[in-house]
Amino acid sequence: MLTTAVVFNALELGFIYALVAMALFLSFRVLNVADMTTDGAFVLGCAMSATAAVAGHPILGLPMAMLAGAAAGFITAALQTRFGVPSILAGIITNTGLYTVNLAVMGFSSNVPMLKTTTIFTMLRDVMGEKAPYKLVLCAGVTTVVCALLILFLGTRLGLSIRATGDNPDMVRASSINTAFTITVGLCVSNSMTALSGAVLAQYQKSADINLGTGMVVIGLASLIIGESLFGRGGLWRKAVAAVIGSVIYRFIIAIALRANVPSECLKLISACIVALAIAAPTIKANYDFKRRRASAMKGGKGHA
Repeated sequence: MLTTAVVFNALELGFIYALVAMALFLSFRVLNVADMTTDGAFVLGCAMSATAAVAGHPILGLPMAMLAGAAAGFITAALQTRFGVPSILAGIITNTGLYTVNLAVMGFSSNVPMLKTTTIFTMLRDVMGEKAPYKLVLCAGVTTVVCALLILFLGTRLGLSIRATGDNPDMVRASSINTAFTITVGLCVSNSMTALSGAVLAQYQKSADINLGTGMVVIGLASLIIGESLFGRGGLWRKAVAAVIGSVIYRFIIAIALRANVPSECLKLISACIVALAIAAPTIKANYDFKRRRASAMKGGKGHA
């Protein structure tokens, strides 16, 4: 049985991590680029946000994190489009380099505590009151605004060019559209959303750690695929909202696992299993339907005989 506190915590974390799911929706689904910068960009957002909050600028930490994430996406895109590095390898290279960058941002410390630091959450708490669901309101508000802006952006001429690049890059080049530019913009936007997710999480839990981004690609993919499996068919609005809902459902799955006393060390394994099952679900269903039809046909054939 999930308590009210656990439900609110799952919802809050679900909305925070939904930004990563939407980022992967843009890079993996729309742009069709396997961007592995996610783990490093997430920690970069945490580091920038925590450092700014400790310095007394919690609100400024969010746009700073987004700019830093966009810079990370730019490097990945440059490696891919300018130097011919395969997309997966380009992301891995950037992600590896970001480890040192993240340590430098945090003052070469593995973590930045913010126990007595003013954050965007404490600021809203002072406005709404201690008993109000201020954390949920802020997390849901940030994710809703970003989701709306992303869909509006993908409906612009540049956004349509990015979508076309993911669908058919050869056709886009034939139309005199610079695919290197559209890929660069797409990865910058994607990684800025990932960094924003890390920025909000750092101030939510009042700490930033160098290992927070470990497995973030798997978590984001799990959320994205869960949402697509349940609600993903339709237009961009439906697919983007599905990513958000998938993230919330994923956090509830993790909350249930924790309530069932599953060791925290096993959560990554659970995430991997969720991703594998979600990806394999259509094939499993198709095979099951085929076997059922075959069994029905064989039974009918024996009846006629």
